Amino acid sequence: MDALHPRLLVARFGETFRFYDALLPELLGATRTRGGGDGPYASWDVADQGVLSLLDRSAMAATVAPLDTATASASASADRSMLVSRVPDVDTAYAACLARGATPAAPPADRPEWGPTLRSAHVRDPEGNLWELQSY
Repeated sequence: MDALHPRLLVARFGETFRFYDALLPELLGATRTRGGGDGPYASWDVADQGVLSLLDRSAMAATVAPLDTATASASASADRSMLVSRVPDVDTAYAACLARGATPAAPPADRPEWGPTLRSAHVRDPEGNLWELQSY
């Protein structure tokens, strides 16, 4: 289970993909598990655990609400990274985050375009960092 891994939100997908696709296997023994150089998504695992994923920044900006908290003022298209966690129940995890002060960025939703059984929600921590909660 992917408890927590980083996802980089990139504007130059092809170039960034080639960089990590060349180095992650060599340096970490990572295996590419999804995607390719044409994007908009790719991921690498080590021993069946997510180690890194890339997503085209504009694709993510179309999913989440702009950042407008008191601690930050950038738009969602300015996000450069996010944390991703696989959770047993997206709706319960989303509610728990909001109850503890997270700002909603995208409510729980089924996302068959991302994976046939994928459900996700997005929140921002008090500093404005983006966190994707997912189940599949």
